[in-house]
Amino acid sequence: MKVLIVEDNASMRTLLATLLGTQGYVVVGAQENGDGIQEAIRKLSPTTVCLDYQLPGRDGLEILKEINGAFPEIDVVFMTGSEDADIEKRAADAGASGFLRKPFGQKQVLDELRQVSEVRQQATRADQPSQSAPPPRQTGARPRPTAIIVDDNSSIRLLLKGVLSELGMNIVAQAANGEEAIRAAKAHQPSVLFLDVNMPIMSGLDALPRIREISPNTAVVMVTGDTSRTLVQQAAGLGASGYIVKPVRPAYVESFLKKLFNR
Repeated sequence: MKVLIVEDNASMRTLLATLLGTQGYVVVGAQENGDGIQEAIRKLSPTTVCLDYQLPGRDGLEILKEINGAFPEIDVVFMTGSEDADIEKRAADAGASGFLRKPFGQKQVLDELRQVSEVRQQATRADQPSQSAPPPRQTGARPRPTAIIVDDNSSIRLLLKGVLSELGMNIVAQAANGEEAIRAAKAHQPSVLFLDVNMPIMSGLDALPRIREISPNTAVVMVTGDTSRTLVQQAAGLGASGYIVKPVRPAYVESFLKKLFNR
């Protein structure tokens, strides 16, 4: 894993660079602000960016969205010492692959990077078409459940596609807003539709009842960084079958799907 560190505190940059270097990570760069982030990524080719929230001149959330928009294949681990209770949720919804709240210990950093790496590996495998034709399905074999992924963040769509594909689901469509989700659900009638809550044009909560109406046999699963009681109850009242928490974690998704399909 090649890591770019974006952190305005020099001591923290040094600490992270030293820790990661001793664990086999390649620290390709360290900078004190997010200026020229796209140029730095193109030049240094990191696989992961460790990004601080409160940077001079620019908001870390703004930089996170910029990275995700231009480089959805790059993971961003969001770091902050902010006491804002909503910041983890906001970072997850903006596409962060991992989250570290300061002060953090060495084990926390390494565990978070390990999980981020595992998810990305699954996404990469799922995005590479097999070189050989799939084996013929045996007579009587249970068909693979079909799924649609709806999220306005392309990085999250890619990661979720990887996790779901490795869990045996057939991804039949992807969408970036509620209106596209409704059209895709009508066309494909999937087993499951994974629906982001906060999206432009039409939110997931606005699209949910219409999806349930046009595709009544589809289980709609909300994908969100917000697990507040109010949101969970609202989604359930509109017909959601449950929710998956961002950042995407394979073990959590697998456990949820086993319960959903009673396996």
